[in-house]
Amino acid sequence: MTARFRLPGGDLEYAVLAKLWELESATAREIHAQVGEPAGLVYTTTAKVLDRLHAKRLVSRQRKGVAFVYRPRVARSVVDSGRARAILSRLLGSAPRHAAATLVDAVEAFDPNLLDELAHAVAARRRSRNGT
Repeated sequence: MTARFRLPGGDLEYAVLAKLWELESATAREIHAQVGEPAGLVYTTTAKVLDRLHAKRLVSRQRKGVAFVYRPRVARSVVDSGRARAILSRLLGSAPRHAAATLVDAVEAFDPNLLDELAHAVAARRRSRNGT
């Protein structure tokens, strides 16, 4: 995708976009039934979220009768990667080495096996970067 887009602004925007990735296309009413209603939101909130996602170039829409049918424009992996980079940038700040060391300690306390999985992922990334 060559066109620029802005990342979803919060949990609700991401939940609506995730539902569109799952369904591949849907109207605002369909999204509202599956995301908005269970969260206790009114229909207009769901419609406004879809408008914002459209303005951010994350979804396309095409009129079908009186309703718009929305489709994702950006792959989930691209959005998730962008969100991860943004979160890490905020988390690591201007002293990334110290913050990363603290993050490693937190991951180990949370799930020691996850730390091993991350070590394997880092090693695989280094091998692929070095062409081995």
